[in-house]
Amino acid sequence: MTVAEAQHDPVMVREVIGFLGGRGTVIDMTLGAGGHAEALLSAGVGKLVGIDRDPTALAIAGERLAVFGERFQPVRARFSEVDEEVVDGPVDGVLFDLGVSSMQLDRSERGFSYRQDGPLDMRMGDDGPTAADLVNELPEKELADLIFEYGQEPKSRRIAAAIVRARSRAPVDGTDELAGIVVSAVGRRPGGPHPARRTFQALRIAVNREIEELAASLPQAVDLLAPGGRVVVIAYHSLEDRVVKTTFSEDERLAILTKKPLQPPEAEVVANPRARSAKLRAAERVMEAA
Repeated sequence: MTVAEAQHDPVMVREVIGFLGGRGTVIDMTLGAGGHAEALLSAGVGKLVGIDRDPTALAIAGERLAVFGERFQPVRARFSEVDEEVVDGPVDGVLFDLGVSSMQLDRSERGFSYRQDGPLDMRMGDDGPTAADLVNELPEKELADLIFEYGQEPKSRRIAAAIVRARSRAPVDGTDELAGIVVSAVGRRPGGPHPARRTFQALRIAVNREIEELAASLPQAVDLLAPGGRVVVIAYHSLEDRVVKTTFSEDERLAILTKKPLQPPEAEVVANPRARSAKLRAAERVMEAA
C-alpha cells in the first residue's frame, strides 16, 4: 500500500488541533497512516512521537512525515508499553484515536472487514492469536459471551451456535465465510447494516485486547504528562468511552476539559462516515497537591 492509498481524513482533526496544536512534544499513541500526526506537526507541534504496533503503518507514516525531519520519531510498540523508557522526559500532549484504521480495513489480507474476503486474522500487529484461533477454539459459551460483551450483539448465542456447527465440519478461516455464517444464523434486513458487523467488532477487540490495552495505557499516559499537558481520546465504542470517562473522572491529577464528549459535526460525518460514532474527551494534567 502506498502513502496515497493510505491517506484518509483523520477524524475530528480541528478539535484535536484545538487541544494539542502548538505544543512542545506530543505522543500520538495510534499513529496509523499519520493523518493526525501530519495535522499536528503542521499546526506547530515541536516534536511528535508516533506509536504503532503495525510495521506497515509505521513505514507508510514515516514516508508521509519524512518532510518534518527529526520532529517526527516513530516507535513500534503497543501503546500500553509506552513509558519513561520509551519517551524521554515529560510531554505536553497525548492523543489516542482508538479502533481500527481505514488503512487496515481496506487491506483484505488483514482480515478486518466483512465486506472483503481474506484470512480471518484481525491482528493490528503480527503476533498473538488470530480471530480464526478464537472462532475455532473457544467453547461455545465463551464465544457467545465475547460476541455479546464486545459486540453488544443481542443474538450472540445464535451466532456462536452457528459458528460451532460450521467449524465441526471444517475450520472457519475466512472473513467471507464467517460473515456468511452470521447471515445464515440471524438473517439480513434489506437496506439495514450488515448482520456481521458486531461479531467482527467483538472479535477484533478481543484479538487485540483493546479494552485492556486502553485501561492500562491511560494512567501511564497521565504519568508522562508535564503539568498543563493534555490527553485527548477519540473513542468509537461505548466500552472504550466508558473506560476513558471513568479514568478521567477518577484520576485526581486531571482536570476534565470536556464535560460531555465532543462529537463531529454532521458535515464531517457526511464527508467521512468513519466519524459517525466518534466521541472525543480531553483532560489536562494539573499540579500535584502540596
